Amino acid sequence: MSDLLGVAVLGAGHMGADHVRRIGGTVGGARVVAVADPDTERAGAAVAGRAGVSVHREALDALRAPGVEAVLVASPEAAHEEALLAACARGLPVLCEKPLTPDSASALRVVEAEARFGRRLIQVGFMRRYDAEYAALKALLDSGDLGRPLLLHCRHRNVSSPAHFTSSMLISSSVSHEIDATRWLLGQEITAVTVVHPAPSAGAPEGLVDPQLVLFETSGGAVVDVEIFVNSGFGYEVRCEAVCERGSAQIGDAHTMVVRTPGRAHEDVAQDYLVRFADAYDREVRAWVAAAREGGATGPSAWDGYAAAAVAEAGVAALRTGARVGVETAARPALYG
Repeated sequence: MSDLLGVAVLGAGHMGADHVRRIGGTVGGARVVAVADPDTERAGAAVAGRAGVSVHREALDALRAPGVEAVLVASPEAAHEEALLAACARGLPVLCEKPLTPDSASALRVVEAEARFGRRLIQVGFMRRYDAEYAALKALLDSGDLGRPLLLHCRHRNVSSPAHFTSSMLISSSVSHEIDATRWLLGQEITAVTVVHPAPSAGAPEGLVDPQLVLFETSGGAVVDVEIFVNSGFGYEVRCEAVCERGSAQIGDAHTMVVRTPGRAHEDVAQDYLVRFADAYDREVRAWVAAAREGGATGPSAWDGYAAAAVAEAGVAALRTGARVGVETAARPALYG
């Protein structure tokens, strides 16, 4: 391996371009050597001013580019499986933005491919595990000082949703973060999902069921409620409160700048996840680079990506039917403990 880990970035949109900026910038130990996007002009713009970076239309061409030692997948989810299977076949460590793949069947194929390779190669981009507030809450719950967790109250709000967003994507794309956070914070599996919702907000596009209230039941007897509201119109907010037998703890209320003038006070509200979780993304990629330089992976695994997909599918079914839906998963391969 060279002094700097050679990374191929697949996808040069909002997330991919931000990772290109991050690698070799706020995160050292790596450099972008190839970028792929069907829009090659966009790909070229993402790496403008960087020497020695090849630009490709096809993802698999970027994987084969000289100097590629690891892969960062930030392309649309429909393209993930092909890229992940190709990376596993070549033994390339991968950081894959969530979701791992669009559905549990394809996610399981990725899990099985990695298991056949014999060691972990894939880290899934559930960046909340790297957020300082989430890490502090995890440490507190693991300490047992508050007793057994009984409830998690979660709030997830966006300013607006992309034009292509569907009602089911509120669960499969947005609530996927709360799915992983629940499993990680509690150390429990989600066993059933129920979804209820009010009449859609006037700010939601026609036909979009927004907001929704998603209810999880867990293997340890906890209950989790998630408010997902992707057209709140005012800001990006993520909060979580854990209610336990001997106390509670809440995160997500850390203040940004507060400006006070006569008779009023003004507080900035983040408008974007890249602002709210900027430090978490830096820590996530830094951890991935360190593991990839050793030929492996850390953090959220391909199995975690598969489990999130299985829960999301149950959630989408619950939204469609109005019923409580149980979560079904395959047997966990020995690679994942």
